[in-house]
Amino acid sequence: MVPKAIIFIHLLAATIWTGGHLILTLGILPRALKKNDFSIIAQFEERYEKIGIPSLLILVVTGIYMATVYAPSFFDLDLGDHYTRHIALKLMLLLITIGLAIHARFFLIPKEKLQPLAWHIIGVTITAVLFVLVGFSARSGGIL
Repeated sequence: MVPKAIIFIHLLAATIWTGGHLILTLGILPRALKKNDFSIIAQFEERYEKIGIPSLLILVVTGIYMATVYAPSFFDLDLGDHYTRHIALKLMLLLITIGLAIHARFFLIPKEKLQPLAWHIIGVTITAVLFVLVGFSARSGGIL
């Protein structure tokens, strides 16, 4: 059984991560695109990264802990198992998130390429929402 405090910390970190990206995508990005002003995104990211990146790290650590409890035989890769299937989906979403972040950090942000970065922001936001959906599905008995 996973301690409720771990689940709460995981949910709080997910709220920060997903909520921050929804604010960025729905509130900040349209203004930056309308004004064609990369600095609007940069200013938001500078403030948000101080809580966003630690939240993502907390999500990874608490997620790994919960995975070891809920699916100790995960590496058997039995996708018929409810938790194994959800953990595999979450790992794929994490790889997508990391890939988009690395590409943005090293190729788009230094060159201030706003339009391609906008697609990355939307992609990370969709991925964050999918993280929440998969987590909900795992805990609620499954919709996936």
